[in-house]
Amino acid sequence: MFVKGLKCRECGKEYPDSPLYVCDYCFGPLEVDYDYDKIKKEITKEKIKSRDANMWRYQELLPIKGEIKIGKNVGYTPLVKADNLAKALGVKEMYVKNDAVNFPTLSFKDRVVSVAIAKAREFGFKTVACASTGNLANSVAALAASSGYESFVFIPANLETGKVLGTLIYDTNLVKINGSYDKVNRLCTEIAGKHSWAFVNINLRPYYAEGSKSLTFEMLEQLGFKAPDNVVVPMAGGSLITKVGKAIDEFDYCGLLNEKPHTRIFGAQATGCNPITSTVKEKREFIKPVRTPDTIAKSLAIGNPADGYYASDLMNKTGGYGEDATDEEIIEGMKLLAATEGIFTETAGGVTVAVAKKLIEKGYINKNETTVLAITGNGLKTLEALNGKLKEAPVIEANLDEFEGVLSKIKRKK
Repeated sequence: MFVKGLKCRECGKEYPDSPLYVCDYCFGPLEVDYDYDKIKKEITKEKIKSRDANMWRYQELLPIKGEIKIGKNVGYTPLVKADNLAKALGVKEMYVKNDAVNFPTLSFKDRVVSVAIAKAREFGFKTVACASTGNLANSVAALAASSGYESFVFIPANLETGKVLGTLIYDTNLVKINGSYDKVNRLCTEIAGKHSWAFVNINLRPYYAEGSKSLTFEMLEQLGFKAPDNVVVPMAGGSLITKVGKAIDEFDYCGLLNEKPHTRIFGAQATGCNPITSTVKEKREFIKPVRTPDTIAKSLAIGNPADGYYASDLMNKTGGYGEDATDEEIIEGMKLLAATEGIFTETAGGVTVAVAKKLIEKGYINKNETTVLAITGNGLKTLEALNGKLKEAPVIEANLDEFEGVLSKIKRKK
């Protein structure tokens, strides 16, 4: 066990390893505090490569004690060398870290929930819960079911049908709330104060967030223990992008990278809910919340992001940038990724691709460098976004002449 406890990001006050998430001195957020010198002596490339192909192959850098029993099939998703997409965007080398095929619920949230439920078991909780914009709801319901936990899931009432059904199927206790995610989260904070439940993204948030690092650990290993020049990451609450930076720093400190990293980290949001990217673009030092998110990318529609300041700060420090995409650009991003690489991503992935395109066109990303796009969810979850946005398939009789007529029209269009 390499966890020393928790530590406030702001004032540095230390706390024991326990289900806390906010400093009682300055109200800053808490994060896991590791004994990195001890980890450095234990973790090696050879040890990592000898382990099963899942997120727990980096167990020294994740905050769990003892034997791993939850999420043993989660992670180690493909890093796709996206040559077709690179050609379409006019860059030399591009990769897609494809968590659209993560087990069991087809999003990167399976990583964070695995860590959170494992920690809930350590702390003796009997019930797990979450506030969610969709993917987290799926993951908590599924992993709670497979781990023998009762679960409660709270979502905005207007979520996509696929994400609602993809939660209910696991026989969870699902509660829909009128209003935005921020209202859902406020209610859940009150519930967490009254009931002894493990809210994965509230009282277990410091541990839950650590699971995100595994996406980057895998990316670095799959690149040959090298860091890319650029990474483009979708942002909702801002936690994932901060853990991309933390994971690179941890691998570097532990001597696991073949060369010094100089990765620029870029954040992507939807124009209809862009509290973090607008902060970067306007060079502000504070986050201005979006009170009424309006975007098809519902999984990114968090108007008051908990880690917004830290996400903005990371982009600035690494020489990255923040950009956003309109609904039309999001759809085009989804279509481009599918047409070039055969990867069907949800709207959040459309945001990532569309923003990467803008960053390349505006010169923020060098066309001769290596860039990785983080694709965090599967397109089967947001089918409604594509209604009326794809070409209609012709309907013909089972007649060869009719097909030849269709074929000639297709050839003329090309």
